[in-house]
This record gives sequence, structure tokens and C-alpha cells, in this order.
Amino acid sequence: MALIVQKYGGTSVGSPERIKNVANRIAKFKAAGHDVVVVVSAMSGETNRLVALAEAMQEYPDPREMDVILATGEQVTIGLLAMALKNIGLDAKSYTGWQVAVTTDNSHTKARIENIDADHIHADIKEGKVIIVAGFQGIDGNGDITTLGRGGSDTSAVAMAAALKADECQIYTDVDGVYTTDPRVVPEARRLKTISFEEMLELASLGSKVLQIRSVEFAGKYKVRLRVLSSLQEGGEGTLITFEEDEDMEKAAVAGIAFDKNQARINVRGVPDKPGIAYQILGAVADANIEVDMIIQNVGNEGTTDFSFTVPRGDYQRTLNILNEVQKNIGAQIVDGDNTVCKVSIVGVGMRSHVGVASTMFRTLAEEGINIQMISTSEIKVSVLIDEKYLELATRVLHSVFGLDDPSKVAQA
Repeated sequence: MALIVQKYGGTSVGSPERIKNVANRIAKFKAAGHDVVVVVSAMSGETNRLVALAEAMQEYPDPREMDVILATGEQVTIGLLAMALKNIGLDAKSYTGWQVAVTTDNSHTKARIENIDADHIHADIKEGKVIIVAGFQGIDGNGDITTLGRGGSDTSAVAMAAALKADECQIYTDVDGVYTTDPRVVPEARRLKTISFEEMLELASLGSKVLQIRSVEFAGKYKVRLRVLSSLQEGGEGTLITFEEDEDMEKAAVAGIAFDKNQARINVRGVPDKPGIAYQILGAVADANIEVDMIIQNVGNEGTTDFSFTVPRGDYQRTLNILNEVQKNIGAQIVDGDNTVCKVSIVGVGMRSHVGVASTMFRTLAEEGINIQMISTSEIKVSVLIDEKYLELATRVLHSVFGLDDPSKVAQA
């Protein structure tokens, strides 16, 4: 008998029929003797509907009030799933994030979990109840409702598994595991049986939508056994995120390809080439809680230099506004940008033992006439910023050149 935390995303609970299917799946685990804690998202489309309502009131909705609104989506789902379970004879109990309580910091709309009080959930589990927890939400030290940002239900589930010391955390989604890339872009993409924690962390950070990056970070920090499965089909092992690397993993230089359309490039041109200029530029952006990704500072020329970096596309205009305000203070001649770019990345622990991976990537893109605007690397990944119109072409040709559409070359598949 095991304690299993299961997370079901918006598509999995997108209609009453699908919620009933989830209830039946949970019932099978209970019948097998397992204890089950379930974390759910809002029904598919509900969060977008709530955002649209908020934006009808304010162009830039107040973050605290936005959290109050957004948290209602998951609250509906937990009540419906509890009812569905009771209807088939299971004792079920729903909890909102603040009833648990999931304590977070006070960064509204993108809060971070600080603590989970799991005592009364343990007590309910001992009584045989199925516990359903609203993902994506918590409460801060002031007693205000907070949300964790898009995809935050994954983080809620892994954090809950860590707090409960669960045997496994199962993330149910509309795909049956982690693929070498998005099958909607490359039909030849293959499901991986296992993937290393490091690779999954990179893929999640680089735009792979299967798992939210903070959930992978939590899993790594607390060594939570994590598995990705499909809620839309019965059976299947999905993909296990493992902490042990084996020889097979190193046979393939590249395990997967991620892409991210949520990118915008900011250029600060003609700034004085002096110590501290990077801090003056990025400090103002960081103070506005805007994440910076790729960064390039060009070699100085005649006492000035150009500085470029990327931010999430949704923060593009706000970043330009901030830099326009400080333009005189930092001595910049021009502040401009481009929000029609995307990032494509190759990832694999095998890069440690294979040479020439980056040059193969660059050559392949050049042969297709794709210009690379920025480059970022780590020990197990290479990312490039390109024009977004080339996103699908770049993904397809890289998937092919690294042999990911050949089952014999994908060691984990």
C-alpha cells in the first residue's frame, strides 16, 4: 500500500464527464489499497475566462484582487470532484489552498510556497478519506489569498507530495508522458520512458509545457518520485523522472528539444562602457519583478556598448517603459526591442560526453537560412533566439539531425 499524490490538469477535469472519469480512476487506486491525495487545476478555459473578466474591469488588474478572482476556478473543481467521488461510494473531502494551509510569500499572481501544514490531511487519510486539494493557490502571512502563477498546480502537487512524504507524485495531463519534442510540431516525436531530473529541469525551464519548472525544482530538492501520465487513456507507464543517470542516457547526445514563444528581446544601445552598467539596466527590471533570461553585452567601442536581453513577452511593454524612464540616468542612446522572437533549445546529459553538439546545431540552422540572434549554453543544453516564423522549421530539422525520430537512437524511449 502506497501514499500517492495525483494531479489532474484543466483538460483532465474540463467537463463533468471527465471529472467522473477522474473519480473512477481514483477509485481503482483506492480499491488496490492505496491512499490517494488529489490536486486539481481549474476546468480548462476557466482561468482565461476569469482573466478576461478582470481585464474588463481594469486594464492592468490589481494583483491582490486578481488572486481573489483566479482562486475560484480550482475551488469549483475540488467541490465537483468530491461530489463525484461521494456519488460512487468513496469518502472524499475537499480543501482550498488556505484551508490546508499552503503558506506562501506575498508575491501576488506568482507566489512561492514557503510551508504546508499537512497534519490534518494525514489525519483524514488515516480515516480512509480521499483528499482533494485546490492547486495553484495558497495564503500569505497577511491572510490574503495568493496564486502561484500559470502551471502552479504542478508545483502544489509536488510540494504536497514532499510535505506528506508520498511514495509517488503522478502528474496526469492530456499527453501520455514526456516527448522528445512537441508532437504537434514534429509528428515523429517519441515518448521517453525515463528522463533525468537535470534534463527535465532544463526542458521545463526552456518552454516544455509538460511540467512547470518550479514543480521540477521541488521534486529535485525533496527527491520526490515524479511520473507524467495521460488522464485520457487507461494504462501506460508514462515517463518517470529519475535521479539516477545510466549509461543509456549518455548514448544519446540530445534527449529532447524545447521551444518557447513567450520571448521578447530588449536592446539598450550606446550605453557607457563602464563597471556597473549591467546592474543599472537589469536592476531596474528586477525591481519590477520581471524575469530576465538570455543576456548579451557586446564588446565596447569608443567608450560605449550595446546590451541585449530577453524577457517574457507579456512583460515586453512594461520593460520598455521602465527602461525609457531610466534612459537618461544610464546614458543610453536608444532603447528598443522585438517581440516576434522565440527560443529553441536542445537538451541532453549526453552532451557531457559528446563533442560538436553545438556546432551541429548551428550548422543545421544555417543550412536552413535561420539567423541566430542570441546564444545561451549550460553543461547539458544549448539555446538560440531566432525569428518566431522559423520556430517549427528549426524544431523539425534539429529533431531529425540529432536522430530523435529514430527509435534506435533514443535510448530511453
